[in-house]
Amino acid sequence: MQPGVQAPTQAELEAWNAQLQQIGEEYRHLMGDLLERMVPSDAADSVYGDMRESFQAAAESLMSNPPQLWQTQARLMQDQVQLWQNGLRAMAGEQVEPLVTPNKGDRRFKDEAWTSDPYYLAIMQQYLLFSRLVEELIDGLDLPTEQKSRLGFYARQMVNAMSPTNFVATNPEVMRKTLETRGQNLVDGLARLRQDLSNSAEGLNVSMTDRSAFEVGKNIAVTPGSVVYENELIQLVQYAPTTEQVYKTPLLVVPPWINKYYILDLREDNSFVKWLVGQGHSVFLISWRNPGPAQRDLTWADYMQLGPIAAIEAIEQATGEKSVNLLSYCVGGTLAASTVAYLTSTRRGRRIKSATYMTTLQDFRDPGEIGTFLSEPVLEGIEAKMERDGYLDGRVMAFSFNLLRENDLFWSFYISNYLKGDVPAPFDLLYWNTDGTNLPAATHGWYLRHMYMENRLVEPGGIELDGVKIDLRKISTPSYFLSTREDHIAKWNSTYYGALLPKGPVTFVLGGSGHIAGVVNPPHKNKYGYWTNDSLPETHEEWLAGAEQHEGSWWPHWQAWVTDNGYVDAKKMVAARQPGDGELSIIEPAPGRYVRMTIPEVLGEIPTSSEA
Repeated sequence: MQPGVQAPTQAELEAWNAQLQQIGEEYRHLMGDLLERMVPSDAADSVYGDMRESFQAAAESLMSNPPQLWQTQARLMQDQVQLWQNGLRAMAGEQVEPLVTPNKGDRRFKDEAWTSDPYYLAIMQQYLLFSRLVEELIDGLDLPTEQKSRLGFYARQMVNAMSPTNFVATNPEVMRKTLETRGQNLVDGLARLRQDLSNSAEGLNVSMTDRSAFEVGKNIAVTPGSVVYENELIQLVQYAPTTEQVYKTPLLVVPPWINKYYILDLREDNSFVKWLVGQGHSVFLISWRNPGPAQRDLTWADYMQLGPIAAIEAIEQATGEKSVNLLSYCVGGTLAASTVAYLTSTRRGRRIKSATYMTTLQDFRDPGEIGTFLSEPVLEGIEAKMERDGYLDGRVMAFSFNLLRENDLFWSFYISNYLKGDVPAPFDLLYWNTDGTNLPAATHGWYLRHMYMENRLVEPGGIELDGVKIDLRKISTPSYFLSTREDHIAKWNSTYYGALLPKGPVTFVLGGSGHIAGVVNPPHKNKYGYWTNDSLPETHEEWLAGAEQHEGSWWPHWQAWVTDNGYVDAKKMVAARQPGDGELSIIEPAPGRYVRMTIPEVLGEIPTSSEA
């Protein structure tokens, strides 16, 4: 016993013993849950196989280059000696500059103990030196570019999983919390881990927010409107006007179906839908069904016919207008481009007055890290799983997307939820992020192969829909492309080249921030800014070099584009259209049934809302 340290009382020892027993019981249940879920998966096995091949190729490349191997070993030994010497100097009371520090923006080591406590400082530096060594080692390997990219992704996942912040004994915040609560944080964390595991498909979908704090249609997705049309795949929402007059040409919004549409209608102060209605647009929006095994055979062409084309025909019934302005987002934009090309080839291109594509890949030359590990063996594994199940579970997709920014979207919540035992805070954006949708086998497998793997959409006639070969180069419809500079899902250096394809007039705008915040950027917040350039040079670097930067949101710029160019004809305003005024009757109030369908309900894991 150290001098001055008081021995624990009998009551304290008994309390700790009881807590340890409870932790052991929770751990036993957790192991049982994990064993029950260890079912072989074609998709997971294909990823693990690709990972093994990548590391084997790295080992072979390293062994064939002895000088690099020797240099790496020498560098490691030098770093260790220097770290040891610095530690001795620090223990002697000397002020020592760290040998290595975290990168700017790395929030894992923000706690003061990582720099003030010699023990934690040494652990952090040891880890950062190892991380740097792995990164430099991979950069020096003689491997094909694609294989090196996959290796880099896999290695990054493993290195970040080994971070000392992810373990109780080497995380100062967790250690303090454990001592303060006598381990109750670990008891609570293990219970929460079991709960999250039970709500996951493959991998682990960590809780990011207090889901009980939100309800679709109550405090998110609340812009007033009505469902006026539905089919097997979509519900069409018509929003109630807030102006006395509206533009004659309606606006159809085509959101992605990988997540739900209400990212465009989260809250009143950041709702893009509410803002569009307030500008005088008659806004119609597609709400996609959350599909299950029964929708397994729906194809990309079905999504086009039952989605945008069916919606355009329904809008004509509701308003009498034969043409619409199209506004689309992410994969909804890829579908919208396919639709415009299809209508062009079938001599119905005039049904679209203008088309807007927000963070949309049409040219998949560089699809980012999603495409990095989508090799042929991995894709075959995904296809085999979807062929068996009829769908790809949206929770698997969410887990994969979170691993693109694993420290922010996975490990930070892992530490907070399971090690600290904290309850996630309410956050509407993260609620949306966890409210996923399944993907039909026929559509998603085709999309991954034809777009991501083979980049056929940019080829004239490379894509055939319902017997019609489409060509984006034949599109004369005026187009507005919005990309975002920090987008890691639809990288702007790839989306830019989609803007070079149509033969009609094109406006390309680059917003600040990323895939979500750069799009959902209301003007009153005056954030991020955007860049414009009236010319469209051959490369994205040339475009940016000649671009002009503007403050604030891109929304008013888009509104000026659609009005100044006559795509809505501001001189021919009409009386505000109320849902149900035309030939279409109101089916139910917005946001409708489809957007409320959760993955567990669709898959029969829990009763549906109507059955509960």
